[in-house]
Formats: sequence, structure tokens, C-alpha cells
Amino acid sequence: MWKQSVDYLIYDLLKLEGHLGEAINFFIYDTFKIWFLLITIIFAVSYLRTHFNTEYVRAHLQGKSQLYGNVLAALFGIITPFCSCSAIPLFLGFIQARIPIGVTFSFLISSPMNNEIAIALLFGLFGWKVTAIYIGFGLLVAIVGGFVIGRLHMEKYVLMDVKPIEGELEAVKIKLTMQERATEAYNYTRDIFKEIYLYVLVGVGIGALIHGYIPADFIAEYAGAENSFAVLIAVLMGIPMYSNAAGVMPLVEVLTAKGMLLGTALSFMMAVTALSLPEALILKKILHIKLIATFFGIVGLGIITIGYLFNFIL
Repeated sequence: MWKQSVDYLIYDLLKLEGHLGEAINFFIYDTFKIWFLLITIIFAVSYLRTHFNTEYVRAHLQGKSQLYGNVLAALFGIITPFCSCSAIPLFLGFIQARIPIGVTFSFLISSPMNNEIAIALLFGLFGWKVTAIYIGFGLLVAIVGGFVIGRLHMEKYVLMDVKPIEGELEAVKIKLTMQERATEAYNYTRDIFKEIYLYVLVGVGIGALIHGYIPADFIAEYAGAENSFAVLIAVLMGIPMYSNAAGVMPLVEVLTAKGMLLGTALSFMMAVTALSLPEALILKKILHIKLIATFFGIVGLGIITIGYLFNFIL
């Protein structure tokens, strides 16, 4: 019904046709669709998150095996709507709590790549099957990447003198009424939406231009099934960029509609969200370049592998 209303506005009332009409139609329809998905799902996940807090997770990770910690940290990333840079303070908090470095990297990888914003948009644009496969592969990259970094014993490359927390952390659960949880979820959703709605506008705007003006044959030629290096190129192009899932997802939607294979498009999205030059510059202040290079190399290789697997499966 919403799509029909937008079509009526653009083509019947405003009498817009051709490339301009297609671009504006795409921009209006996708902007409000994505905003609706974001508000609905972020609120639902935010409400669920009020049942426990970061201190509880950090306390629970203490003393656990590394692989268990990698899995739990990666899963925790799903409910933390951080971009690659804003996840770093919590990453430092994990180090301060004496949690193994490999486990902290599992969180740093998973949080920007697998958070509820990405899940909400994927589900709305591509359905549950693609969303489930993406989450599974994203968690696999985070778990394996963190596990490998942990096995390399690179703690000596943490440059910042992080003072350990004295004593043991207490796993304190949050006790709130239903009304308090709903209010907190509403406030959290409002704050997150304020931070990302402009990313959505920019992302959809770029997507609208591609949708309306770039021929499908052009995308298919350079990033379609015939180009065996498409995934590698997509990842290398994504790393210098900096955005969150809300900003890059509209591009994924329009690129796949124009002929780019879904695995190639999603590998581009993973590279943009999980790896970025601003993130590397911030990490340079606290980590040695060898550890940063290892982190980018392992995650980049994992994303490339996942991109090809995605293309093979779908």
C-alpha cells in the first residue's frame, strides 16, 4: 500500500518520469521504509537489552574458556548498535576487566557488523533467509577472527597502559518494571535514531542516484558473476569508507537490484562496517601497528571468504 501511495505521488500527481522519477520514487519509498524498520526493531531489541547490562557480560566472561568467550562476545555484539569506532570504548573496558584479548576482538568485529540495525535492514530488504545466513557468517568471522588473534598471543602489542579493575566483577542483574524498561527502550531508540537518520538519508540518496541513472549492465559487467575478483575488489573498496549499516544498506539493496551478486554486495557492507580507516587511526593510539594489521588481515580474509561462499550458496 505504501509503495502504491508513493507511485501515485510521483507518477500521477507530480508527473515525474524517466530517471528522475525512478530516483525520487526510490528515495522517498526506501527512506520511510528503512526508518520504520529501524524504529520498530531497535525498540524491540532495546527492550530485551534492559534485562542485563555490560557489567554482567564482563563479569560472566571472566574465567571462561577462550572459545566460549569468543562465542559469547560475538553474540553480545548483536545487541550493541555501535559503528566500528564507537565500539572501541567498550573494547577497552573488556581489556580493563582482564578479559582475553582474542575475546575482546570477537566483540570488536561483531558489534558493527552484526548489530540489530544491520539485522533490521537485512530482514526488511532481503527476508529472513538472507538475514539468517548473514548473521551466521558474520558471527563465524567474529568468533574465528578473535580466536586466531587470541592464539597468536599478541597482548604485548597493546600499547595503552590499562589499569586492571581491582577484585572480581559482580554479575549484577538489572531490576526494572515493565514501564521503566519500555521508557528506557524508547529513549534509547530515539537517541540511536537521531544519530543514524542522516546516514540513512545519505545512503538512500546515493542509492537513488545509482538506481535511477546507472545502467544495470555497468554494475553487472564490473561486479557481476563474470568477474571472479568482484568480492576482493568490493572489500578493498569498502575498507577506506566509513559508515554504519544504516548508511550502507541502501547501497547494498540497489547494487543487488542492478546485477551485483548478493555475496559481493554484503562483503562490501561487511568491510565498510567492520573495517575502516578511522577505526585504524583510533586503534593506533592503543594498539601496535602489527596487531592492527593482523586484525585487518584476518577479518578482511574472512569477509572475502564469506562473500564467495554467499555467492555460491545464493
